[in-house]
Amino acid sequence: MVRQVEVKVFPDKVYDEMYIHSLIHQQMKRDVSSIKDIILVKRSIDARSRRPIYILRYDVYIDESYKNPAPILSRYKDVSEKKTVIIVGAGPAGYFAALECLESGLKPVVLDRGKDVRERRRDLKAIQQVGIVNPDSNYCFGEGGAGAYSDGKLYTRSVKRGKIEKVLQLLVEHGADPDILVDAHPHIGSNKLPVIIAAIRQTILQYGGQVIFNQKVTDFIIENNHILGVKCDETSYLGDAVILATGHSARDIYQLLVTKNIKIEAKPFALGLRIEHQQSYIDQTQYHQEVREENLPASSLWSSYPSWC
Repeated sequence: MVRQVEVKVFPDKVYDEMYIHSLIHQQMKRDVSSIKDIILVKRSIDARSRRPIYILRYDVYIDESYKNPAPILSRYKDVSEKKTVIIVGAGPAGYFAALECLESGLKPVVLDRGKDVRERRRDLKAIQQVGIVNPDSNYCFGEGGAGAYSDGKLYTRSVKRGKIEKVLQLLVEHGADPDILVDAHPHIGSNKLPVIIAAIRQTILQYGGQVIFNQKVTDFIIENNHILGVKCDETSYLGDAVILATGHSARDIYQLLVTKNIKIEAKPFALGLRIEHQQSYIDQTQYHQEVREENLPASSLWSSYPSWC
C-alpha cells in the first residue's frame, strides 16, 4: 500500500532525513516497521510567511518496497533498418520527436541548418565580440534551438499533450540533476544544458538514427499531395514521414509552406515582458530576508521562458 504524506519544514531542516522521517512517522500513526520506503515526489517553497518553509510530499510504502522504474532508454532498440522519419530542426521539439521515434521503432533523421551545440559557441562569440552574425548558426539556429544558451529553467504547466514527468525523466537519463523530478520549478542550468543536448544526440546515433548539421531545407519533395522528403542546398532526403520542428525564427519555412499551398494553423501564444533586477533584491522581495537563508535557492519570483520548457 502507498500513502501520500505532506510535511512542512524550515530550510535548515529540509535535508535532515531523520527529522523528516520522524514527522512522517508521527503523521502516519503506525508501526515504523511496516514502513518500507519513503520517497520524495514533490518539493516546493511557500514564501508567504515571514520565514519561508519547504512543502515536501512523500510516497510512503507500507508493507511493500519501492521499485525503481526501468529507464526509458532501456526501451529503445536499433532502428537503423526501420522506416525513416525526416525531422527538420534539432531543437527540443526535434530532439524529443526523435526520441519518440526511437521508442516507436522508427528511424529519425534530424536535419539542422546550424552547427552542433559546441561549434555553435564560436558563432555566438563572433556575435558578441565583433558583431558578425552567421545567418544559419546563431542564438536562434543550431543544435539545441533558441533555448540552448538560456538559463535552463523548465516552466510549463501544460499536461494536455503528454506527461511532463516523461520529459523530465529523459533529461535526467541524459545527465540532468535528478532534483528536477521533484522540484516545483525545475532548473537544468545553462552550464549543464549543452552537455545534455549533446548526450541526446548520442542516444539518437547509438540506436541507428542520424543527426546532420549544416543542412538548410530549401524545398519539399511532394508527390500526390504527400510530402516524401526535403531538399537541402546540395542533398535531398527521403523518408516515410516528415516532421517540421523549425521553431519561430525559420520564416523561410513559413514562406515555403505558403508557396507550396500547405496549410499553416495559427497557434495561440502569450507575449511576455522580462524585467531584470539584481538577484539579491529579488531574494529579499520573495523571502523577506536581508540575506538569503542557507538551503534556499535563488528566488524564482521572476519568470523566464526558454525553448527547453
